[in-house]
Amino acid sequence: MNTSTQLARRIVTELIEGGINDIVLSPGSRNAPLSIALYEAEKAGLLNLHIRIDERTAGFFALGIAKAAKKAAAVVCTSGTAVANYHPAVLEAHHSHIPLLVITADRPARMRETGANQTTIQNGIFANAVAYEADISDPDIKLTRAFNGLLSGPVHLNLQFDEPLVPDDKSKWLKGIKPRDYLLTSKSPREELVIRQSRGVLVIGHDRAGLSVTEISDFAIELGWPIVAEDPLSFPNSIAHASLLLTSEKTREILQPDVVLVIGRTTLSRSINALVKSARKEIVIDPRIVDIDVKRSADQILEGLPKLTNEFTFDEEWIPLWHKYSEKAKQAIADVPDWSEQNIARQLSARLPEGSTLFISSSRPIRDIEGFAEPRAGIETFANRGLAGIDGNISTSLGIASQRDSAVAVIGDLSFLHDLTGLIGAKGINLCILVLNNDGGGIFSTLPQNGVDGFEKIFGTPHGLDLNAIATSMGITTKNVKNMKQLLQELSLPIQGISVLVADLPNREVNAKYLKKINSTLL
Repeated sequence: MNTSTQLARRIVTELIEGGINDIVLSPGSRNAPLSIALYEAEKAGLLNLHIRIDERTAGFFALGIAKAAKKAAAVVCTSGTAVANYHPAVLEAHHSHIPLLVITADRPARMRETGANQTTIQNGIFANAVAYEADISDPDIKLTRAFNGLLSGPVHLNLQFDEPLVPDDKSKWLKGIKPRDYLLTSKSPREELVIRQSRGVLVIGHDRAGLSVTEISDFAIELGWPIVAEDPLSFPNSIAHASLLLTSEKTREILQPDVVLVIGRTTLSRSINALVKSARKEIVIDPRIVDIDVKRSADQILEGLPKLTNEFTFDEEWIPLWHKYSEKAKQAIADVPDWSEQNIARQLSARLPEGSTLFISSSRPIRDIEGFAEPRAGIETFANRGLAGIDGNISTSLGIASQRDSAVAVIGDLSFLHDLTGLIGAKGINLCILVLNNDGGGIFSTLPQNGVDGFEKIFGTPHGLDLNAIATSMGITTKNVKNMKQLLQELSLPIQGISVLVADLPNREVNAKYLKKINSTLL
């Protein structure tokens, strides 16, 4: 048996026996030994093989699988630029602590820097974004260190394959291989946290620092403070419209906490970050401070949820005070235009049935849900908040939906155009993609650069494209919705296969003026 076949079969065996059963493959020549071994393993019922022709979308698709399955997923590609196309997904996985196993095929080391075709220095290409990396040519390799590395984020295995690249034997190499359970993250002992201040606030970042909703909810009940959640669809007892009511400096002064406890990162609203920084004491809970956010500062930093000791007298006025200002914000947005991005966020969040899975795109959609949705339970939410890019959003949502009966994704028009190749090869997945189309980068109209000379060309970037026609040309079922009644009717239908709903919305300036009006009302 040639060494490339031996190495490929060894790697596939290690994956199966390590509990990784979802592998995303992009076609290529140098990764042929792995492609053949993976196909044979899938035929034997030992793993799930997903094919994506574009490595960038393949990386995000695997990221979505790992998020939804709460276990590692692997991506496999050929050599050269294919490897570099994984970098955005690797960075997102790194900053989100997602176990993404990146397996890249390479020429033998002797061919590097010789002018050989499709050959570059692949080992080390992801630098500090991977928890472990290995440049492998030995067919007797064990992946123990790689699996341990996945407990801290993405891992890169660079495999040197020499020719011949196809098997020269017909052995039944899969006989006796048995899938095993994936190794779960071991939990470190819980530290003790003594709380002596009654006027505190619990702030929960959208990614929850990798903790479960149940864990945090139990902790919040024990703590007994007001909850400010970037994701109000996971915490029904959180303060409604917190990011809006806190835009007022006067309100922040009235609601200034003695101590704020932050779980994860707060990446959405300047108003919430301003509240955090106003607190007399800041406590952070996030495991990423160990090896990613090592320079993050706070008065006290914890790697996980602590054991609580409450040594304060409950302040009966504190939570009602928060609800008073929450009600003020609710009244301020009561007249939100029916056909607007804000009302779509509110209605979508309220109308999705119990048990729904929702992926929320970066930029405006996730901020509108944070600000305008009423807190509720019963929805499983996902978002790419590691680096909060608009790339790979379709592919991530497809990866998530592949692990569920169905899912909904709400995505901006630029995010949709950015990841169109993610729609290729997505058969067998039930996902409804709601595209909020305001013909460009709507978020920039709400930022300080709005109105600068050349704004439309360098920030607004109107595309003027027919998104329905684009999706239809790719074989996707599409519909255009122009009012709330139409949208809610379409969202009430069963999700079967991939479908795209394009909501053509008022222009970006109208939207920005409405948000400005809301903020001025709350000042």
